[in-house]
Amino acid sequence: MNKLAWAAAAVLVTLATGARADDPVDGLWKTQPGDTGGYLHVSIGPCGSAVCGTIDSAFDKDGNQQLDYENLGKNIIWDMVADGGGSYSGGKIWAPDRDKTYNSKMSLDGQNKLTVKGCVAGGLICRGQTWTRVQ
Repeated sequence: MNKLAWAAAAVLVTLATGARADDPVDGLWKTQPGDTGGYLHVSIGPCGSAVCGTIDSAFDKDGNQQLDYENLGKNIIWDMVADGGGSYSGGKIWAPDRDKTYNSKMSLDGQNKLTVKGCVAGGLICRGQTWTRVQ
């Protein structure tokens, strides 16, 4: 019985670390420029058992930091769950340019590119960007 308890504990530890092992997405990411040419830096990291992202800083089209940007510190991504293989789903994304929230999914391309999509109609119609890692 003791061996069975140890085996069960080892499986639980493996599963728990496996869920967090797919978090190379953690870090600071630069969005693609929006309609005005400005872009954001989004800090992505764990929030409970999920992955979330907050707006860390904003920049105008010339790369000047916009310290008075009204959405600093606001969640832009939340409740993302690692699916394995660098894919995430089940979360939401807020689009500041439209002030709308969408179902979201993300996928890593290597370590420095992150495709982020907001979807409607059960995922049939998606709008997305490819973000680049800052840190």
